[in-house]
Amino acid sequence: MMAKEHSFDISAKLDLQEMKNAVVQTQKEIENRYDFKGIAKEIDFNQGAKTLTLNSSSDNKVEAMYDILISKMNKRGISINSLEELRKEDSSGGNRKFTYSIVDSIKADEAKQIQVEIKKLKLKVKAVNQGDEIRVTGKNIDDLQTIMKHLKSLEFKSPLVFDNFK
Repeated sequence: MMAKEHSFDISAKLDLQEMKNAVVQTQKEIENRYDFKGIAKEIDFNQGAKTLTLNSSSDNKVEAMYDILISKMNKRGISINSLEELRKEDSSGGNRKFTYSIVDSIKADEAKQIQVEIKKLKLKVKAVNQGDEIRVTGKNIDDLQTIMKHLKSLEFKSPLVFDNFK
């Protein structure tokens, strides 16, 4: 009888429903906050374009909105690395607009870096890049758990998600 192969996938998938929920909760909190009464405030989550736009009367207000959003994302288990700042610009009515891209995939250079880190551990595992995810296979579950722990301890731009553990 052969030893069973175990595996897991490393990806940067984003739970879009949880992200939507975080945005809705942020909007509700901003509507009820005294410091936002009577001023422009808008959050636009565009799933198709994978962007999130925060718009308000000043940089300070937009940054306060961002802080609220980040706290809601954390409570829902969404990594803050899921947002990457694209631009800060003036918008109509003297307002400020900050635009963020939604990061939900591992870039090729970062995937290579992850594979290098796995090889550095010198464990009997195989890491194969499968487009937007990396499949790690090995006979020893402890080796796979060691890899997950090691990768979590490192700083990557992508929000790493470990799933399909078999």
